[in-house]
Amino acid sequence: MWPVLLAYYTGVATAAGAMIAWSGNKKVGKRKIILFHQEKPLPSCRALLQKRGGQVLKELPLVHALVARLPAKGKVIEELGLHPDIRLIEDDFEVHTVELPAARIRQEKQIVPWGVERIGAPRAWQVAAGEKVKVAVLDTGLDAGHPDLAANVRGTQNIKFPGWRAGDGNGHGTHVAGIIAALNNSFGVVGVAPRAEIYGVKIFNRQGDGYISDIVAGLDWALKNKMQVVNMSFGTSQPSQALEEAVRKCVQAGMVLVAAAGNEGRDDSVLYPARYPGVIAVSAVDKKDNLASFSSRGTEVTVTAPGVDILSTYPGGKYRTMSGTSMACPHAAGVAALILAQDRRLSGRQVARIICRTAIKLPDLSPREQGDGLVNATALAAVARFIGETGTAGEESVG
Repeated sequence: MWPVLLAYYTGVATAAGAMIAWSGNKKVGKRKIILFHQEKPLPSCRALLQKRGGQVLKELPLVHALVARLPAKGKVIEELGLHPDIRLIEDDFEVHTVELPAARIRQEKQIVPWGVERIGAPRAWQVAAGEKVKVAVLDTGLDAGHPDLAANVRGTQNIKFPGWRAGDGNGHGTHVAGIIAALNNSFGVVGVAPRAEIYGVKIFNRQGDGYISDIVAGLDWALKNKMQVVNMSFGTSQPSQALEEAVRKCVQAGMVLVAAAGNEGRDDSVLYPARYPGVIAVSAVDKKDNLASFSSRGTEVTVTAPGVDILSTYPGGKYRTMSGTSMACPHAAGVAALILAQDRRLSGRQVARIICRTAIKLPDLSPREQGDGLVNATALAAVARFIGETGTAGEESVG
């Protein structure tokens, strides 16, 4: 079993007063996310911080916030925390991806990866293959010129380094994108939804480093550009008010948010953003339908999907086998794209409900390990029936 490339947070945050949350490290220049009340225009918010010696780094309009370095000397942070225009100050936690060894594969004649086959995707293609569904991959970027992806890549955005090409010097994002939508051609591999439209949103650098604010900005971009599905193959044990609000607004807008449950390998260890309400949290199983040893588990798990020894695309026209809930997550995102291709009027909650109701219960796994079961692409024929039964397929909560 090959290990995973996954993103996780470092640092521990504790509440330090009603308006401030931080890790206890008050060194000069520490990045903060400052959330303001909606009635306060962001230009005025910027002036407020600059007047007190703050260096504003980024705007987060989705959650009406600014990212800034605030002076640690004196009582600047404490005073701002009591300011009537400010709702909350929290650390802009740094995020790191951890790349462990992966198998390099020379792949010529096309094969259907075992995970794509296991969830029944080839049979679903007779009904839909992800046509005209916009899927955002928030990750390390992607190789937009990869021959097994290029025709499906409709756009990229570099959140981490605005104005620069959103390439993938890491590999994680390209691998995830291939699981979702590698082309059905004569070579390489094929993805779960081989005709879906992929948008690579780069929120991590080539070392796999980023911030919570990069994730929020990525979700903002996805919402403004009318993405229908967002894949988030990363996670943190530390909650963030800014991230939670961004997730909630995307869910309310009707987007399908899919996130990796995490690679913690123990119970009650599902990570954020998978833990947030409305997010489809995905655990990982192997070829024998056993829960992967590394997979997180808990009541927040929505469904499970293949996540061990997953062959997919890699930068430079290459292919690699990788493992992790990072790989399970895009299987579920691909199924969401298949469902939406059949009926693009469905809301994110409706899609989530269909995924849950059609999942296959695995007899040897508990609900804390598999949620509602293994994602099932062959259930596309049931989409119309579920909508017809209820008139609205997504009123129950997910995540």
